Amino acid sequence: MKTRFAFLIAAAMLMTVGAVHAQTNLRFADTLAVNDTHNEAARRMAELLREKTGGKLTMAVHPAGELGNDGAILEGVRLGSIDIALTGNPFFTQFAPRLNVMDLPYLFRDANHAHKVMDGPIGTELLKDLERSRMKGLAYWEIGFRHVTNSKLPIRTPADLSGLKIRTTPNKAHLQAFKLWGANPVPMAFTELYLALQTGTVDAQENPINNIYANRMYEVQKYLSLTGHAYTASIVAMNLGKFNALPPEQQKAVLEAAREAGLFQRELNAKQEGENLAKMKAAGVQVIDKVDTEPFRKIAYEPVTKAYTDQFGHDIVDRILQVK
Repeated sequence: MKTRFAFLIAAAMLMTVGAVHAQTNLRFADTLAVNDTHNEAARRMAELLREKTGGKLTMAVHPAGELGNDGAILEGVRLGSIDIALTGNPFFTQFAPRLNVMDLPYLFRDANHAHKVMDGPIGTELLKDLERSRMKGLAYWEIGFRHVTNSKLPIRTPADLSGLKIRTTPNKAHLQAFKLWGANPVPMAFTELYLALQTGTVDAQENPINNIYANRMYEVQKYLSLTGHAYTASIVAMNLGKFNALPPEQQKAVLEAAREAGLFQRELNAKQEGENLAKMKAAGVQVIDKVDTEPFRKIAYEPVTKAYTDQFGHDIVDRILQVK
């Protein structure tokens, strides 16, 4: 009996020690290049999680579409086969349509305006919409202001886009804007874009400078026009059930790590944008850096914004415009 009692005590102690040191391993997925600022920030987030939880939470980063394209990784998060995913806001709008406000053309005055909106009550309110689709929005990171590249001609006016076959996201605002400018927008997975540009399946694409450089699009595009036609946030989202199952202190650590890594990523974006633009110029890309954006805005802003407010009302747009 004494031996059996001692064994039970020892087993209980081992179980207690195991519980104390229990480790949860999270999988983080995105479709962006390994050297993209998002993946540098994802690796920083993994370090922060380990530090904040004493090693109880670890995170493996799967970049560059290792676990599928944008649609697949979001579905993976919803189903729980992927714990955390990062992609551009346009891909989240199918689950939380009000988020489409972030993609309206020429809505944000500058990056600081966008950051204040995302980090404030408006951004928090919009992220909560994802919970209806079994996702927990953790933080906004940054893709940035979008510009047009193409293989045909310099884009200086909306008329220059006429008939141009351009890859866009599946976002309603992006599609409507480019149709209004006379282009032929073609939604396509980001993981398929380089080959589509290389083979001439599409003539053009639109992305921020750092995305264009990190994904080597300058190798297969001759012209880059700094249209700044829309700002794109990226969102880090976690499976809602997985998040809710974590102890409160670990939930707090996940939120803090995601937000702190996002601030780090925005700083990297700002630092690298000028450097990457210079590298693309040196590689032979013709950069049209003095684009008069007012004609683009005049054509697209009101009708695209109206399409949004007809569906969701003026409240969110008006509140965004009032942020100083």
